[in-house]
Amino acid sequence: MNKDRNRWSGRYSKVRAGAVLGMLLMAVLLLGACSGNTDSVFHTDTETTDSVSRVPWDYRVVEGTVGDLIGSDMTVLPDNELLPNDGNYATGDKIWTLQFMDAELVTDADQKNDIRLSSWATIKSYADQKAAAEDLARLKVSITTDVDLVGVYKTEYKNKTRNFAVVELPSGNRIKQPIDDKRYKALEKQKKASVVLEEVHDFADYDSAYAKFRGWAN
Repeated sequence: MNKDRNRWSGRYSKVRAGAVLGMLLMAVLLLGACSGNTDSVFHTDTETTDSVSRVPWDYRVVEGTVGDLIGSDMTVLPDNELLPNDGNYATGDKIWTLQFMDAELVTDADQKNDIRLSSWATIKSYADQKAAAEDLARLKVSITTDVDLVGVYKTEYKNKTRNFAVVELPSGNRIKQPIDDKRYKALEKQKKASVVLEEVHDFADYDSAYAKFRGWAN
């Protein structure tokens, strides 16, 4: 009897050990499968090859009217935006405000650029339009300069040919611009191109600026 009991106990231990091993193996396989699924809670791959930078993008001057006064602040109509009442304005006064927009520049592993613009935000108020325009002129500066010409190329679609030029801006970003046949021939063997750029300066840090392509200089 004891021999039979020991023999049965040994077989049960082996079966149980095999079952446990099988369950562990199944768990490993399931975890492996889940780790490749980006929707799974086990997905932990956070590696990214995108490069993201934030730059000043644009400014504008907007006319408004002072609304309610709230302590040292004021509302500006028509958007009812709350701003510090630095000019000691009264309700009903006509004012001008300087608004800005910044942008996130996202460059992926293939060097393709994506621009994500912010909404407009107000940063300063003025009692007269001339003072606002003077600040705007300092923050957005048009310049003519030579930039590196990466190259020109042609594409064809449905028997129609289009020409493009790729230039590298001072920021290091490369942009593609459509060009006509005459400009294609003029740029075909060049290493530099004369362009018009708009330098948009950071209001809080004037030395920080982003240059946007605004056209060909000749």
